[in-house]
Amino acid sequence: MKRCRGKWALGLLFVACAAQGAGEADLPPLADVRQSLQQHVTVLNAASFLRQEYANQRKWNSGNYEFNVSVGTGQRQVILTREKLREWFVDIQRPVRWLNKVDLDTQIGEAAVMHAEFARRSAWHDAARLLLRNWFVWQRERIASDLWQQQVDILSKQADMSEIRLKKGDAPRLELNQAKAAVAQAHVALQQAQMREQLAANDLTRQFVGLHLPTQVQRLSPQSLAKNLPYWQALVFQHSDELAMTDAQARLQQLLAQRSRADTTPDPTLGFRVGRDLGGSERTLGVYVNVPISFGVRSATADAVEQQAIMAADQAAFVKRRLEGDVQGGYTQAVRSFNTWQQARDAAVAIRSNADMVSKAYAQGESSLSESLTARRLALESSLAEQIAALDANEARYRLLLDTHQLWEEDENDARSISIASP
Repeated sequence: MKRCRGKWALGLLFVACAAQGAGEADLPPLADVRQSLQQHVTVLNAASFLRQEYANQRKWNSGNYEFNVSVGTGQRQVILTREKLREWFVDIQRPVRWLNKVDLDTQIGEAAVMHAEFARRSAWHDAARLLLRNWFVWQRERIASDLWQQQVDILSKQADMSEIRLKKGDAPRLELNQAKAAVAQAHVALQQAQMREQLAANDLTRQFVGLHLPTQVQRLSPQSLAKNLPYWQALVFQHSDELAMTDAQARLQQLLAQRSRADTTPDPTLGFRVGRDLGGSERTLGVYVNVPISFGVRSATADAVEQQAIMAADQAAFVKRRLEGDVQGGYTQAVRSFNTWQQARDAAVAIRSNADMVSKAYAQGESSLSESLTARRLALESSLAEQIAALDANEARYRLLLDTHQLWEEDENDARSISIASP
């Protein structure tokens, strides 16, 4: 019995992993999404910025100071004896950081790398948002193109029917002319819709190189949100890369302000000198210390950096407030869009049923062509409104899933490879 339960659990785990890897049926494949996001320019730039901060971390750890070597030689001439004496000296010196500055520099290097990592994740999330938006823009234009193609087919059948009725003497030629004019107008609308679809597809594939557009996309019915607003707010604040990035930036600026304030105490320069004077009759061997004396420049610099830290903290607080509004707006949009789709679906079902009845009545000579065309136009508009509302509802829900890291997560191996590849 226990062995059977273990097999059931393993099977459910396999199905869950397979579903996660496959992604949503009305979205592009997860493998294509990850590949296209990795090649997006903002993600590439953010990855390069992270590698740059790894290099800067080594600079912070080692410090900016270097050894300086001074070598000099000369000749001393004694006027009375006209004796010429050779002299030389060698100086080796290096500024030395105070211990508190060494500790601050280490923390600054780590904070800069952390900020760059969150910036890279935020760039991935922003690119994913752009991909999601452009994907649904293309889907809307494609739906409009498909519906206009259906409209052309239906109107063409009505025109053929009008021609047959004209030959039988059951309809005037004016009716045939109206049917052909409706077909021509539908063809124009179809060409315009196809043009917009192609432009949307070009824009999508141009920005996301690794994305392959399928010939057919499964259209899923929208789903309602099972959780309330506080649930989504907690998840967004827990997983927001933008908020983590601004917090890391504020932390980094605080450390830089502390470092600048520590710089008001200058670092000493330790030196070692070896030399010979008076033709070697005198030898010099000693150490010395140089300490700069500041007259207000260092304190002014520290004050300016502290203001930058205050600005970074204010920016982090602003991002937090903006995220609260964004989550509330996204949740409201998802709920309202789902309700709108339900109403649009019910209306479209009724209007399409009425259009079918009018078309049958026209075929039996019980209705006029103008009534049939009007019913067909209303059916097209209602169908378009229904499917657009469905796309709006799905996009709003996916946007919440994306913001809470439940959709299109980056592969951990790819993210880890950036850190490993960093020098």
